[in-house]
Amino acid sequence: MNTKLDAVLDALVDSYAGPGPLNSLETAALPNRRAVIEAFHHLQHLLFLGYFSTRSLNDNTLRLSLAEHLLPAAEGLCAQVERAAAWRDRRRVAGERRSKSWCKDCVFVPELRETLKGDVEAAYAADPAAESIEDVVFSYPAILAITAYRVAHVLYALDVPMIPRILTEHAHQRTGIDIHPGATIGERFFIDHGTGVVIGATTVIGDDVRIYQGVTLGALSVRGDVARGRHDVVKRHPTLEDRVTVYAGTTILGGDTVVGEGSVIGGNVWLTRSVPARSKVFFRVPEPSLETPS
Repeated sequence: MNTKLDAVLDALVDSYAGPGPLNSLETAALPNRRAVIEAFHHLQHLLFLGYFSTRSLNDNTLRLSLAEHLLPAAEGLCAQVERAAAWRDRRRVAGERRSKSWCKDCVFVPELRETLKGDVEAAYAADPAAESIEDVVFSYPAILAITAYRVAHVLYALDVPMIPRILTEHAHQRTGIDIHPGATIGERFFIDHGTGVVIGATTVIGDDVRIYQGVTLGALSVRGDVARGRHDVVKRHPTLEDRVTVYAGTTILGGDTVVGEGSVIGGNVWLTRSVPARSKVFFRVPEPSLETPS
């Protein structure tokens, strides 16, 4: 057995020789995915403390309880952001400006908490199956996905590499909801059920929008003039204006596609052109054929 394992080790060592996409040995210098997710868990405590704490809370202990999570959230996130910045600097082309310092010490968290309050209230108001606000926070996959997206979007807007995608892909794995951190999403956003939802990088979503499971907001095609990683160059994904509802299984594609405010897009619709405000778009279901025994 040892001889066989030695042979495997020799082959593996040889496989790392020379340049190659999987041959990087800079693991210690790259962002650590587990550390990023751990920092996110501390952020969840800051945003929804009463839902994550394992001990009684009151006004006298609130500040201390929050501080126990703010420090590791800030230190952990900043350390991983700086690793990502250093990685990008090592890869930069000659003459390109070095990365700026991105660490913001979690100053975005109080404002983000207010935004998420609107998201939670929107979920409770929109779903009669929700028994309480607590039910929504504890049980609805959309809240995890939207929380991760909103944190990631702040970092994405600061041009932080890698970390935003680690956050949203963590939520994607947990919920089946895939939101690119580059998407622009307004207030009081609600995803009902959620599994199979895909929201592309240049999607723009207004306020009070509701979408259901299996919805794709995607691109018509990948164009050759789109620079890799540069999602501000060409808009490839659709725009949903305020108060739009998109039902299950619908696909809306294209950067020029705009769904006007107040519109309702029914289930299983394939939409690649704009529709005006307050439109109703439905898929016409073929009439079933019924044969009765003679």
